[in-house]
Amino acid sequence: MDFAVLMARQGTNESAKWYVVHTYSGYENTAAATLEKTVATRGMGDLILETRIPMETVTEIVNSEKKTVERKKYQGYLFVKMILTDESWHVVRNTRGVTSFVGPASKPIPLTEAEIRSLGIETHEIVLEYKEGDNVRITDGPLDGYFGLVDEISMSRNKVRVLVSMFGRETPVEVEFDQVELATT
Repeated sequence: MDFAVLMARQGTNESAKWYVVHTYSGYENTAAATLEKTVATRGMGDLILETRIPMETVTEIVNSEKKTVERKKYQGYLFVKMILTDESWHVVRNTRGVTSFVGPASKPIPLTEAEIRSLGIETHEIVLEYKEGDNVRITDGPLDGYFGLVDEISMSRNKVRVLVSMFGRETPVEVEFDQVELATT
């Protein structure tokens, strides 16, 4: 076993990343189940952590009847969270139903955080201690220490617009969620 594999198995290597695997169309579930079984039997749960097939709920209207169904968001693709080593690559690549990794010349390229969020692979619930209309204090950036009123919260952009009193007038300022805290009076 080489040093990189040993370090990955000990958890000291870089953290696991999401990779996209191309499968035969309609074989996504079979490929995922086969890969999970192989990981369990070979004891590779520390290298290949998770497989996911993103699903979406769709309401179809057929013959004037509404019907809600679950279907795959990305036909022919499987998402795998893993630490990339020669061994993990070999196991995934040789799983029945898998044709290749997505990347140039089938070289696996990890997804970026922005891609993970936009594809809906992992969702992170954001809980804010403030809401629209609350008094807040800006805690970071050039306006650190300023107080204002929350005007708008944009969950899709992770931004909050705060009305700050500057030069005798209300000025809208857009900051990140973590740059604002509820003002204590």
